[in-house]
Amino acid sequence: MIRATMIRVGTYNVRSMYDDTAALARVIRAMAPDVLCVQEAPRLVRWRRRRAELARSSGLRVVTGRRFGGVAVLAAPGTRVIHAESHLLRPFTGLERRGVAVAVVEHAGTRITAASVHLDLHPAARISHAAEIMRLLRPVSQRYDAPIVIAGDVNEQPGEPVWRYFTRGLADCYACAPVGDGLTFTARSPSKRLDAVFAGAGLSVRSCGGVDVDLADLHAATDHLPVVADLAAVGTHAAVGMGA
Repeated sequence: MIRATMIRVGTYNVRSMYDDTAALARVIRAMAPDVLCVQEAPRLVRWRRRRAELARSSGLRVVTGRRFGGVAVLAAPGTRVIHAESHLLRPFTGLERRGVAVAVVEHAGTRITAASVHLDLHPAARISHAAEIMRLLRPVSQRYDAPIVIAGDVNEQPGEPVWRYFTRGLADCYACAPVGDGLTFTARSPSKRLDAVFAGAGLSVRSCGGVDVDLADLHAATDHLPVVADLAAVGTHAAVGMGA
């Protein structure tokens, strides 16, 4: 595997940085992402500063992400940012406000439209927001000729409605090229695969799974485990996805 030919997309629910931030930074550095989709990014007091601190300590920079919604996209120094935007999603009475952070980025010749998502615990809100996210991403992907990559905390497992919806047009990267058992929650006793990377047509998946790092750091950093996916533009491997 030649790392230089790929873009590495990571996703990580950081639980508002309530836990061991030094361990969190070490885990993210071990992930070595070119682009990192963050969920439960800080959104209360000093939220901008805390997100910047997370990025700086991890060797990344903040690209996009509104205060509410708790999602953000970070990028490595060698990743070119072409476009960035962020949206709040449709509100549901009594439920937490959700959002999507979107960045068109390019690394080593592979360009993607990366979206960080954190879907709701409520099933109806989840599927509604999944469809809304796809409606927002399609024109961005077409405008910049950048395949869609959705990464985040889906709050449900493979085979459930949102998972089936996303995989109608996107590939479940772990299912294509699995590394490890894929389980992401809880960090201390993983029994569910709630966190995922989905890739659209025009991309090939080289590998997808967890990260090789000290278990003590994984346990201390947050309550989810991270996921990293190595992707490349079609041409060097079998394509995945059926278009978005």
